[in-house]
Amino acid sequence: MNDNLHRPVPLTRDAADAAPDAFSLPRRSALAWGLAAALGPLPAWAQAPAGFPSRPLTLVCPFAAGGSADIMARLLAQKLGEAMGSTVVVENRPGAGGLVGAAAVARARPDGHTLLLVTGAYPAAAALAASPSFDALKDVSMVSLATSYPFIINVPAASPFKTFADLLAHARKNPGSLNYASSGVGSIGHLSGELMSAMAGIETVHIPTKGGNTALAEALAGRIDYLFEAPTLALPFIKSGKLRALATTGRERYKPMAELPTVAESLPGYEVYSFIGLGVTGGTPEPLVQYLNAQMRKALAQPDLVRRLQELGGEPQSSTPDEMNRFVASEWRKWRQVIDSRKIERQ
Repeated sequence: MNDNLHRPVPLTRDAADAAPDAFSLPRRSALAWGLAAALGPLPAWAQAPAGFPSRPLTLVCPFAAGGSADIMARLLAQKLGEAMGSTVVVENRPGAGGLVGAAAVARARPDGHTLLLVTGAYPAAAALAASPSFDALKDVSMVSLATSYPFIINVPAASPFKTFADLLAHARKNPGSLNYASSGVGSIGHLSGELMSAMAGIETVHIPTKGGNTALAEALAGRIDYLFEAPTLALPFIKSGKLRALATTGRERYKPMAELPTVAESLPGYEVYSFIGLGVTGGTPEPLVQYLNAQMRKALAQPDLVRRLQELGGEPQSSTPDEMNRFVASEWRKWRQVIDSRKIERQ
């Protein structure tokens, strides 16, 4: 098990001193899991519990069809189904930043047949919820990570900013003069910008939109100054010259664009990743959770899935259920701290 720890990103000196440590993304590679499986028989908990599955599994995607989360959901559903020798059906249940679909999984029978596509938006939306209908850290149990990726900070092609340092220098000299768009209040794109503003000592204007594609369209049209966007959507426009990439938000430089600096090179300690993984209804028996975890690791060891995840801009990686539970909890704490520090109204 990977228990690598890092300090949470400080928002203010007082907040940093008071904040608990957070878990980093587990760094176990999917291919390493595949090699381990090839060296010997699967352990007992990796065998299907008696009578499971008794029907097709449902993977709830908490976002609309056609988006990047939906693409990931359908890819993982296919590969997980192949690993299990069963059928996994994707059901799109968008709304409330992903919490509508998550609530449906939280309320489902805890028999392992209802899964949730968990994204980086999940702990952010849960941290923002004023009166949540379920406990995000108890009523959904994590199964395994599948991939993670940093965000790319982009500016329109005609932007005067050639580097991330240019953008920061302008923002510091001209408080409130720059704006950025996101898919909505409390989205991970919004909170990533608030975290950057807090750490850089700048003030910028957040423009919420009706969705990630709308925020991207605003950047492409040159109507906003910058945008935090996932590689899945940003890379084609960066390659075509319609967007200019300034920096990435990960702890280390993003391998496909290693020439780009990280935000942390200017703001030490800044770190934001989004991720994709699987969750299941809270209270699902441990043997079922472990079985689903083993099947995810089996799927993630397949070279074609590894290749496809890399094409979509992510780093394939698996985790134990416990590692993912702790990581999601640490992300919830981080975003709750950002929300409190920046006085963002809970919704």
